[in-house]
Amino acid sequence: MPHSAEMPVLRRIRLGAEFLALYGGGPLLILMERRAGLLFGMIWFGALLAFVWMRHDRAEPHVLPAEIREIFVRFAVLAPLIALLTWFLWPDTFLSLPRQKPLFWLMIMCLYPLLSVWPQEVLYRAFLFRRYNAVFGSTGRTVVASAVAFGFAHVIFLNWIAVVMTALGGLIFARDYGRHRSLKLVCLEHSLYGCLIFTVGLGRFFYTGAAWNHG
Repeated sequence: MPHSAEMPVLRRIRLGAEFLALYGGGPLLILMERRAGLLFGMIWFGALLAFVWMRHDRAEPHVLPAEIREIFVRFAVLAPLIALLTWFLWPDTFLSLPRQKPLFWLMIMCLYPLLSVWPQEVLYRAFLFRRYNAVFGSTGRTVVASAVAFGFAHVIFLNWIAVVMTALGGLIFARDYGRHRSLKLVCLEHSLYGCLIFTVGLGRFFYTGAAWNHG
């Protein structure tokens, strides 16, 4: 794809409108309909279409050990801070899922990376960077766009904590993806934090049942 300066104006406008419709209109449609089946269907259908569209550009780059080390070092620093903050603010629900429903928690730990992380990272990192990077004109602006879009997607949960947390997480994931361009690595990183959130007791902010039944 050509650099944004070389891209025809009409094409930039069309792709910009497409971006807003997909990453803005999609979550709003889900929020209006409030059907779990629609949420699951849209994210998986969109991810599969995007994955097919990228069929000629899916070669995984060589992953340097330094990239993997950075992911785990950052997680080792942030995970205790997130856990401590959760315990301080919501002590009654801290570690509630593994304590009260260990088998369900274990199922989430196993299935979450595949059923939730993979389609999200295909749409909000791999596809977004490949299709819209030229629209935003630089990797830095695409990183910000990815983070904002990722945070906005979580308005469906009807609480600001989910939006803020995912926007910050999306900034980390997008920044790293913009550097290494590895879908596997960004899925690994996303999975670490997602599983942590459900483990420490923050999963209730990412549950559509509670949000839609009381929103």
